[in-house]
Amino acid sequence: MKTSLLIRTFIIIMAIAASVSLPAATPVGGTFTVGDKKFLLNGKPFVVKAAELHYPRIPRQYWEHRIRMCRALGMNTICMYVFWNIHEQREGEFDFTGQNDIAEFCRLAQKNGMYVIVRPGPYVCAEWEMGGLPWWLLKKKDIRLREQDPYFMERAEAFINKVGEQLAPLTIQRGGPIIMVQVENEYGSYGEDKAYVSAIRDIVRRAGFSDVTLFQCDWASNFTKNGLDDLVWTMNFGTGSDIDAQFSRLRELRPEAPLMCSEFWSGWFDKWGARHETRPADAMVAGIDEMLSKNISFSLYMTHGGTSFGHWAGANSPGFAPDVTSYDYDAPINEYGLPTEKYYKLRDVMRKYADAPLPAVPEPAAELISVPKFSLVEYAPLLYGIDSVCRNNVPLTFEELDMGWGTVVYATTLQETVSGGVLSLESAHDYALVYVDGKYVGRANRVSNETTVKLPAAKKGSRLAIVVEGMGRINFGRAIKDYKGLTAEVTLRADVDGKEKSLRLDGWTMLTLPDAYENATAALASGGNGEYNDLIKDSRAGYYRGYFDLEKTGDTFLNMEQWGKGQVYVNGHAVGRFWSIGPQQTLYVPSCWLKKGRNEVIVLDVVGPRATDVWGQTAPELDRLQAESGGVSNLSDKRPELSDVAPSVTGSFSAVQDWQTVTLEKPAKGRYLAVECVGTYGRDGVVTMAEIYARGADGKRIDRSLWAVKYADNEDIDGGNHTGDKAFDMQESTYWRTIAGVPVPHLLVIDMGKEQTVSAIEYLPCTIQGQNNGINGYKIYVY
Repeated sequence: MKTSLLIRTFIIIMAIAASVSLPAATPVGGTFTVGDKKFLLNGKPFVVKAAELHYPRIPRQYWEHRIRMCRALGMNTICMYVFWNIHEQREGEFDFTGQNDIAEFCRLAQKNGMYVIVRPGPYVCAEWEMGGLPWWLLKKKDIRLREQDPYFMERAEAFINKVGEQLAPLTIQRGGPIIMVQVENEYGSYGEDKAYVSAIRDIVRRAGFSDVTLFQCDWASNFTKNGLDDLVWTMNFGTGSDIDAQFSRLRELRPEAPLMCSEFWSGWFDKWGARHETRPADAMVAGIDEMLSKNISFSLYMTHGGTSFGHWAGANSPGFAPDVTSYDYDAPINEYGLPTEKYYKLRDVMRKYADAPLPAVPEPAAELISVPKFSLVEYAPLLYGIDSVCRNNVPLTFEELDMGWGTVVYATTLQETVSGGVLSLESAHDYALVYVDGKYVGRANRVSNETTVKLPAAKKGSRLAIVVEGMGRINFGRAIKDYKGLTAEVTLRADVDGKEKSLRLDGWTMLTLPDAYENATAALASGGNGEYNDLIKDSRAGYYRGYFDLEKTGDTFLNMEQWGKGQVYVNGHAVGRFWSIGPQQTLYVPSCWLKKGRNEVIVLDVVGPRATDVWGQTAPELDRLQAESGGVSNLSDKRPELSDVAPSVTGSFSAVQDWQTVTLEKPAKGRYLAVECVGTYGRDGVVTMAEIYARGADGKRIDRSLWAVKYADNEDIDGGNHTGDKAFDMQESTYWRTIAGVPVPHLLVIDMGKEQTVSAIEYLPCTIQGQNNGINGYKIYVY
């Protein structure tokens, strides 16, 4: 009887256990290998359906919710970068705890039935500060980043070894969820150096990843430059791409290899002063449907973008285009973790390829709440935030001042200038406010290429103060070596003793104001420094503090439209940057950073607010632009007159959606490059241009870091933000496109920054499927 009762009890317990829906667990001691045209998981064909998530962009308390959202979408893998600069913010001081606990992030993925792809760089891009490289590398001024510079390689190996300590025990061979590890990142867009890529591969292997599948990613146009024979090759491309065309070259070179798009771009990132970026849901879903129908693996970049909290948003190049705080990316899961139209459309497609019913979509991680308007009444002037003082004959950069992020006030004295002068600030990285004897006189703005400030007449000994705020360091291309502050000498062109002279200013005092919550609270508790307080007199720039009370917590969005430019801290958490120009006008504050009762808000505003009110709303504002030109350059009254300029070359491009080169009959000199489109292969008069390069007299591509749009007509900004600058943004998936229904000719004029000798032009039309709107007839001018 007792035995029978025990058996019945056991059967009942097992039945109850079987009825409970538990997340699938990855197998212990498994394998993930490359087979004939397929990946093999434990010896069986496996299609990777990966969701890209970035742990620093998601509050740790929400990690598991976002992972579960990805699983409910039909994904089987989480793809993650490892961000070097958030783990080693000071040389030799590593942090893998709390928000930086990458091992726990991987364990949560495994707990919820997901595999993991790790991308440890050392460079990651990701629209992240300096592409993930630590700012302190720049303290060695002659460093060669992403090359076999001894110091760079030494520090990169030290970091990757630490990553190995955290994650090597979690490879699938050891019972963990990690199935693949990436070597470097899109190196073909940086250079051609197989020896360097090979050295990084060897470092990754020695760090504990010797038995896991290693891969490298690049674009279809450049992946052969650095492709290593012993690594898996994957392609990166975006919504709307011709899938077969993207893989055609890889199929030729490796007909037996499995195919994978390691970054299928679901949307795009936003930049200050430009319109909010979106990509159509149907095109994204169609691309994934096509790949899955052909057993092509993919990683959806981004599935959930999140937020570049604090100072971690990077900047893009050519020129200087800093990224906004929100990394919503127009992804299927929005910035605050909710499913979008894209999510549900994609889920319907993913369900077709699922082996089992998809889990239910999780409930939101937090309720959305509003916060009534409140005022930040406590105030401390900007100079109350001085952390250190340094004197030097020439100005020093942030890096030389041993400061990674924040603001520096550069002060010196002037000679007598009876009629004033023009201050040259090409070296100001990135936003500079200029004061003479405490009075504001003008600004320099690296974003809009404003580099000079007119100074008033000054007496000998007048005090000049230049407040320089650093924004995100450039994260893509050769310009990642991006110093902050005054990066070179400052000159003043003025009338001195009846003669116009160019004066080099020296004898600088530098006052550092680090970007840190602790520095902000210290400023509010300070009485200032009498020696420096009068450097800025007529400004509302400074630190503001206020409080609001909550009966219950929830996610909210702080409205910053009445403020100028700076940073926000909520209960000690660095929420992010704001800037009145938009397009982002609110900052996401997660519920887990709020508390019942009193909550503190501190704002550092380097410009000064119109009013000191703040409120929380239940929806973000990511598309309210207040820039002067609205991110559009099609101003008809500024169209350059080219009737008196002879074309440097005329002709027709072919209809092929690939790179084409035109050689000028003879090299031409000029500062401006103009492409007049007089014919198109498309309908409705539309033309597109994905990329354009100019070759110099030596036949090599001219550096585009100084390029800017001088004029572009009929830009299609409503159909996808296809502005003229997209033609030289180093991204083949973005493109200049003109408005449908407006006939040719169309004109794009590029300011190359200085006079150049041009011998040839390289042109790439839009390669998006169904967008064969390339230029037919053309006239190209260099003048």
